[in-house]
Amino acid sequence: MSTKKIIRTYSAGVWYGEIKSLNGSIAVIKNARRLWCWSGAASLSQMAIDGVKNPSGCKFAMTITDDEGVYLPQVIEILPVTPKAQEIIESVPDWKV
Repeated sequence: MSTKKIIRTYSAGVWYGEIKSLNGSIAVIKNARRLWCWSGAASLSQMAIDGVKNPSGCKFAMTITDDEGVYLPQVIEILPVTPKAQEIIESVPDWKV
């Protein structure tokens, strides 16, 4: 079973990674990647199950691998990611300028 999650926050956007700690609505995630824009999934729920159908149309930021992780206040949704979706999400090239 995958430990990867899609985490939606109130004001910091949508993230993908592994939860290092969760205290109420505050999460710290490691191997964190911001999912800025996606193509080929009708919702985050579909992305967590099926991945995306159009990886080249997605804008997923670089993975932050710092051991301390990324602090995310105001978490409002945590979705478990299937192995199929994990493989697809992780195949999306880094979006950067």
